[in-house]
Amino acid sequence: MVTMDSSPHILVVDDDREIRDLVAKFLTRHGCRVTTAADGKEMRGALPDRRIDLVVLDLMLPGEDGLSLCRRLRAASDLPVIMLTAMREDIDRILGLELGADDYLPKPFNPRELLARIRAVLRRAGAVTSRGAPGEQTPALRFAGWRLEPRDRRLVGPDGREADLTGGEFDLLIAFAERPGRVLSRDQLLDLTRGREAAPFDRSVDSQVSRLRRKIEPDPSRPALIKTVRSGGYVFTPVVERE
Repeated sequence: MVTMDSSPHILVVDDDREIRDLVAKFLTRHGCRVTTAADGKEMRGALPDRRIDLVVLDLMLPGEDGLSLCRRLRAASDLPVIMLTAMREDIDRILGLELGADDYLPKPFNPRELLARIRAVLRRAGAVTSRGAPGEQTPALRFAGWRLEPRDRRLVGPDGREADLTGGEFDLLIAFAERPGRVLSRDQLLDLTRGREAAPFDRSVDSQVSRLRRKIEPDPSRPALIKTVRSGGYVFTPVVERE
């Protein structure tokens, strides 16, 4: 749970000592407590012994990489994660977000921008903690033969089988199903699903929509449930009933 006090505790995981020291000194000067780790082993050693509020996690690490570590963190807790990456390819950023990272920052970066993102993620994490996770209070929803259960994070198909959705796909479907008939822009969907401001020209939502269509549309090549609105975004078309 995020401790929204005057001294949030940040765990910085990066194999570059200069970056670790630079970030630690900067964040400390700006009111944070900082613990550093050079790899996944040191990260796992630091987590049980300290109350950590947020992890700054490098993608490229020796041994177990940042994506794998992010997956482990998200499976075990809701600890906020900001990923650092020297890679520019969209796939790495998208994978990090789908695995549960709250934000990402490409290297090289300005420490002030990292601090701003840390503060923003902590504020959002505090808000989620106080009101519950997205969809937690939403009753089951039915649409086009599907049954969406936000509280249990389940989607059951017309054939009675449970669909295999990633966390990102499930959050996206909740955002759509709670707002049927409403055109939602990419930025709105990013904010609803990830609780963060979108970077300019961010297209990770497009990839998630495409994968979600393949799992719920009768004919993904001619989508009928999630339609694209030119220059607008997407709209969820079926009638949604609440139980």
